[in-house]
Amino acid sequence: MLNKRVEEALNSQLVVEAFSSHYYLAVASWAEVNGLSGTSEFFYEQSDEERMHMLRLVKFINERGGKAIIPQIDMPTNDFKSIRYVFEEFLKHELTVSAKVNEVVGICYEEKDFPTMNFMQWYVSEQIEEEAVVRTIIDQLNLIGDDKSGLYHFDRDLKNIKNPQITINNSAE
Repeated sequence: MLNKRVEEALNSQLVVEAFSSHYYLAVASWAEVNGLSGTSEFFYEQSDEERMHMLRLVKFINERGGKAIIPQIDMPTNDFKSIRYVFEEFLKHELTVSAKVNEVVGICYEEKDFPTMNFMQWYVSEQIEEEAVVRTIIDQLNLIGDDKSGLYHFDRDLKNIKNPQITINNSAE
C-alpha cells in the first residue's frame, strides 16, 4: 500500500505531467499555424511523450494500492513571441519539472518508500535527457541568430529528431 504522503506527491506529479502534455500541444499548434512544421511535429511528439509519463504514473499509483486522481488542467498559453522564446520557455518548464520530480524523490526517501523512489529514478533520467536536448536546440538557435534560411534548415532538421518511444510498463528499463 502506498504511503499517503507519497501518493499525494505522485498525484501532484501527475498534474505536472498532464499540464506539460497540454502545454506542448499548445506550442505544437502555434508552430503549425506559423509554418514551422518541424517544430510542430517535435512538440506534438513531446506532448504525446508527456501524456505517456502521466499514464505511467497513473498505472503505478493504482498498482501500488493508491488512487490516481485525474486532474483538471489549467489552459496553457497559446501565443508565443518567437521560436527562440518557445525553446527558452521549454527549458524553463523542463527545469521546473525536474525540480518537481526531485521533490517526489525526496519525499520517497524521507518516507523510506524505496520501491517508489526506484520507480521515480526513471523520471530523473528522463529529465536529464530532456534538459540536454533543449540546451542543444538553444545552442543551435544561438548559432543561427536571425538568419531566416538558418531557421528554415533548423526547423527542417528538427522534424527529423525522433523522441524515444515511452512505454507505460512500470518495470525497470
